[in-house]
Order: sequence, then C-alpha cells, then structure tokens
Amino acid sequence: MKEFNYSTPMQVPRLLKIVLNVGIGEMTSNSKAVDFAVYGITQISGQKPMVTKSKKAISAFKLRENLAIGCMVTLRREKMFSFFDRLVAVALPRVRDFRGTPTRGFDGRGNYTMGIKEQIVFPEIVTDKLDKIRGMDVTFVTTAKTDEEGRALLTHMGLPFRKATTEK
Repeated sequence: MKEFNYSTPMQVPRLLKIVLNVGIGEMTSNSKAVDFAVYGITQISGQKPMVTKSKKAISAFKLRENLAIGCMVTLRREKMFSFFDRLVAVALPRVRDFRGTPTRGFDGRGNYTMGIKEQIVFPEIVTDKLDKIRGMDVTFVTTAKTDEEGRALLTHMGLPFRKATTEK
C-alpha cells in the first residue's frame, strides 16, 4: 500500500472484524423462521449467532416489543480470515452473473457492507434444512480512516470490486 505514503508499517489499515447479519421479515407470521436463520448463519460462520430482538412495537409491521427479528454473528481473528477466504474463493464465484462487489457500500470511515442475496452460495448450507432462501449482510470493519484506504485494503486482500463503468 505504497500509494498512501505511510511512514511506518503500523499505519497500514487492518481488518478488525466481520459481522454477518440476517434479518427475518416474516417473523410475525412464521415463528420457526428464526431457527432456520440461526441454522444457516451457524453453518456459514462456525459460531453460534446472537438473536436480535425488536426494541419497540410498530403496529404497521405487526411487530411487538422484544420479538426476535434476526440474528447476527461477529467474527474475529482466525474465524474471520477463514470466512473471508471462503467468501472470496468459494462463495462469490458461485453467485449467478457475478461481476464484482459494488463499490457503494462504504460508510465514509473505511468500513464496507455488502449484501448476499442467497445463503446457498456457501457450500456448508444444506438446502433441505432451510425453509426458504434468505439473504444476509456482510460488514467488514477496518482500521482505515477513509473509504479509499478501506477499498485499497480489501482489494489487496482479494475482494473483487466492480469496475466503475458497470456500477448499478
């Protein structure tokens, strides 16, 4: 990462953690949905996820307070790098019509979030044990100060970004 003229190797950004998140929209009508989501994210991450609950009731969405609405897991160290390798080498090439990850997922502070529409691109998932195909969000938290530094870090690590002309 010579393009940023760091004076010491300690200034080079690092990947701190990867957060996987699955939201369950149909939770009000299907109470077993959270079990299927927990199974899927456990198989992908190798770690038991935390079930997220609603903080307040919203009657328009038929949502009550303290109702399970999703699950998330935070990966660090060895599990984080293992997941990253499987994502780049196995899962992303299995995505239909894959042309690279979109570049618009940066938050202004060097962190990047991308969505995966189907969990079944991971070979660990047994489709027969799922009720339906769900998507998930993957957030890469880095020590980078800017989006350019974060993008350079993830590019050097092997995450394939789309070319600027094919961005949707």
